[in-house]
Amino acid sequence: VAERATGETWRNINRQLGRISQVTLAGPAGTVVQTTPLRPEHKAIYQALSVQPPARVTTFDPR
Repeated sequence: VAERATGETWRNINRQLGRISQVTLAGPAGTVVQTTPLRPEHKAIYQALSVQPPARVTTFDPR
């Protein structure tokens, strides 16, 4: 389904989306959990699949 919707091979879809990471940044001011910025290739895959991409910031906990 994903291959047909995007016009890409599963291997390429997996490689592209595997480059998205979630990082936790912690310091004296608090903690932030965020994903790496989405590249145009990532956005195109999510759009073709009608799937909401991950939020840039998922947790913000100021101290």
